[in-house]
Amino acid sequence: MGEKWRHYSAAFVVWYLRAATGINLLGAVWVSFGNDLKRHNAGDFFTPHLVAAGFTGALFAGVLAVTMRRRKRAAWILNVVLGLLVLALYALVMVLFEELRAHAFNWLSFGLSALFVVALFAGAGEFRAKGDRSNPKLATAVALVGLLVATAIATLLVTVTNHSPTEERSDFGGRLAYAVARLVFIAASDERYEGIAIPGWVDVLINVMAALLLLLVLAAAFRSRRATDPMSAEDEERLRALLDKHGARDSLGYFATRRDKSVIWSPSGKAAVTYTVVGGVSLASADPIGDPEAWPGAIDAWLTEAGEHAWVPAVMGASEEAGTIYARHGLQALELGDEAIVETAEFTLDGRAMRTVRQAYNRVKRAGYEVRVRRHADIPPEEMTRIVERADAWRDGETERGFSMALGRLGDPADGQCVMLECTDSEGALRAVLSFVPWGRDGLSLDLMRRDRDSENGLMEFMVLELIQRAEAEVGVAQISLNFAMFRSVFERGGRLGAGPVLRLWRAVLSFFSRWWQIESLYRANAKYRPVWEPRFILFVKSSELPRIGIASARAEGFLDVPGFGRLLGSGR
Repeated sequence: MGEKWRHYSAAFVVWYLRAATGINLLGAVWVSFGNDLKRHNAGDFFTPHLVAAGFTGALFAGVLAVTMRRRKRAAWILNVVLGLLVLALYALVMVLFEELRAHAFNWLSFGLSALFVVALFAGAGEFRAKGDRSNPKLATAVALVGLLVATAIATLLVTVTNHSPTEERSDFGGRLAYAVARLVFIAASDERYEGIAIPGWVDVLINVMAALLLLLVLAAAFRSRRATDPMSAEDEERLRALLDKHGARDSLGYFATRRDKSVIWSPSGKAAVTYTVVGGVSLASADPIGDPEAWPGAIDAWLTEAGEHAWVPAVMGASEEAGTIYARHGLQALELGDEAIVETAEFTLDGRAMRTVRQAYNRVKRAGYEVRVRRHADIPPEEMTRIVERADAWRDGETERGFSMALGRLGDPADGQCVMLECTDSEGALRAVLSFVPWGRDGLSLDLMRRDRDSENGLMEFMVLELIQRAEAEVGVAQISLNFAMFRSVFERGGRLGAGPVLRLWRAVLSFFSRWWQIESLYRANAKYRPVWEPRFILFVKSSELPRIGIASARAEGFLDVPGFGRLLGSGR
């Protein structure tokens, strides 16, 4: 019963803050209603805690509502301090001023404020999410620097736009005092300051700066913990041991050894979830590593840690088997796309269906291109260094993209079982490279594709076809995982006869965005090998968090760069 009431109390706190946000916002856009609220606070009435018409009041209450919904302890402490101060003030004025006690509205405001504070204490156990330890210092720095910058800009605006008669204009101290009052208290009026007469838009602009500064300070104060314990050498060794036993279950398993990921283990140590934290999202990639019977323990540990730090849990690229287990832990599944897997024993270039692919392959072969297939361990160090240098030179942009299906460390001595394909032209010059990571004992997963832009078109397809035909004999590989095709089923079914209008519209939208993100072209590039399609899923708790998860995923994969507070202040991780 206690736990139930604690949950209800926490929910009441959140909904109170949401209601205050809505009332404040309504008071900002509905002038007469907003004036009534302001008159209440200025006369013989007072409004409930945090109810104050205006965009700034709505912003403040809204941020508190969001942070309390995420169960952040720092937000609970702030609400307790503010709530007790306001409640004490209301109690004092009710005792001292008889005219205030005479109004029923004031008793209602006092009662709601008291109920809010009581609910805060009753639901205290729900608010356990930890913030970053550096948040207080960061919030203070943001507040001080922001206030200095905003004060300077506001003072300059007041000075430039002041149309008071020259002989009556205030001195610098007066203009500075007005700017600070307007920033801090929002409601300062130039009528109260002699020698200051400025346009209304200047006051609005200063208020907007104040609201933005408040938002930045609150964001810094309540941000989730960003840093996680990096993967240690011992963690990597244990992961590799699990991959030796269970690596054949998931083609993306080897990518769990990326050293920018963190690892959390099941109590038995027989399974692990690897993840990274981006923008307050704990982003796990693919399936847990290890014995499936121990997966629930690792998933529980990961979800518990996410809850402790108010991280949004999400999984990118999980298989159907792992998705089913994640779903038992309260996560929802949404099909993200399909992974293309080629069975080398069943592949053939013969037949009418492969005519176009066969012609392209023969054209590149006649041009004199050749492919060499080797394990990384068989490549001499100085030769590997040259290959890495060429691959880096061919990279599109400075950012190394990839997270869930990229290793990000070409040429590392620990990856000796990876397979390298080197393609040379008729003169023996290196023109392209492909690298694959091991998938169990008889599989490979594509890691990296790089080519010289001046090389022959179709070079990558030629190299993949060479590997498919030679893999079993030269490196003992029976299955190869190629690129991941997002929304493959939409492109495939949307182009069929009888496809419905919704599916056709969805296909048209994806085709439009494919001009920039190669969504459709990746599907068609994979489809030419006639692979087996294995669905992959995104797992999440609430659908309302999908936009945030999508942004975090784009950042993790290197497609989106969003500077954080630490980088803005010159202290990036």
